[in-house]
Amino acid sequence: MPTSSTIMDANSFRPEMMDSLDEATRTLVKRREILGPSYRLFYQEPLHLVRGRGTRLFDADGTEYLDVYNNVVSVGHCHPRVVDAIQKQVAELNTHSRYLHENILNYAEDIVSTLPEAINRIMFMCSGSEANDLAVRVAKAYSGGTGIIVSSEAYHGNTALIEKLSPALGGDQPMAIDMRMIPTPDSYRLDTDDLGTWMADQVRAAIADMQRHSIKFAGLLADSIFSSDGIYPTPAGYLKPVIDAVHEAGGIWIADEVQPGFTRTGESFWGFQRHGITPDVVTMGKPMANGMPCSGMAVRAEVLDAFAQKTPYFNTFAGNPVSMAAAQATLNVMRDEDTQGNALRVGTAFRDAVAERMNAHPCIGDVRGSGLYIGAEIVAPGTKTPDHATAIAIIEDLRKRHVLTSVCGAGGNVLKLRPPLVFSMDDLDIFLNAFDKTLTSLHL
Repeated sequence: MPTSSTIMDANSFRPEMMDSLDEATRTLVKRREILGPSYRLFYQEPLHLVRGRGTRLFDADGTEYLDVYNNVVSVGHCHPRVVDAIQKQVAELNTHSRYLHENILNYAEDIVSTLPEAINRIMFMCSGSEANDLAVRVAKAYSGGTGIIVSSEAYHGNTALIEKLSPALGGDQPMAIDMRMIPTPDSYRLDTDDLGTWMADQVRAAIADMQRHSIKFAGLLADSIFSSDGIYPTPAGYLKPVIDAVHEAGGIWIADEVQPGFTRTGESFWGFQRHGITPDVVTMGKPMANGMPCSGMAVRAEVLDAFAQKTPYFNTFAGNPVSMAAAQATLNVMRDEDTQGNALRVGTAFRDAVAERMNAHPCIGDVRGSGLYIGAEIVAPGTKTPDHATAIAIIEDLRKRHVLTSVCGAGGNVLKLRPPLVFSMDDLDIFLNAFDKTLTSLHL
């Protein structure tokens, strides 16, 4: 087995589990050898999914599963309005952005209107990795520096540049020599009443270390809920002193909104807006087009210019008419179906309901989140020690009860409860019923 990764291997199938699989599943897993050993499968018994609708997924046998994990299909699997937009546009034209077309301009104007006024330019890519890659290049051009700061369990993508800024990939993956990692803003374990000041001090210390090594600081790359680190969205506003520290040192903040953006947090359209701050660059990924290959980098014009005046940028099918039609339909659904309001209402009920189970089930050490992005910390009872084995046992038992989710965090012990934005109160009831049975059956 290749060297493990906290983000890739915390909930994954391993070859030694092969003998326990039924013949059909074992055949498919064996056929995947053609894809090479870097790929990973979820679960000890991998799922063969063939269809999806809303918050539900269906396997090859027709078994229905509740999806409490997939944020990429932000408005639900196969939303009919998104499917219709894709079908209509792909039947007319799909080409690159070096020709004029209304779709890219209409969507660009629409999505920029959701951002702070200072962020007035946008470029399109095909993945969040590419968006973060370009954002880092822009930060370096604007600042004249190369040093980037990330959190200690961050995941920002897998390009040659960005994988060296993604410590969650783990294993033998080397980090960039001019990057620095700051500790996770662990609101559960840190002994501080001022998380923002603590984190700003960590940023200043990292910048000082860069200076000692003749590295000029370029910027901080972070998502506002620290999703891969273990989900730390609160208290709202704690990132204000952090961005102040970044700007004092001449750097910029790249807000990676691939996960917290697009109404996910319920409290605002963009995750960073909860903190009352305006980033210099905002990156976004496939949730913007409900899973189509589509991403973007929105940026202050003056920050972009240092890069754009010297470097032509072309990404062949980024911003193509079909992806833009999907993105526009997704944004329209978010407005018309009030996914932000739903995320707040259902997400608050979701977080509260899981927290209510803490007294009866001491393996749940902490519950935190915003909107439909919730983390439940699984620990050794009576301690704050991460319990990865129990967390995996929980998600494996939930899978047997037809509920799908996963884990995150350095210890691989934080249940990552991150369903599509159309997750309903009825869906929540299904989850809680399965969750209660799982906790009881595992004697937790």
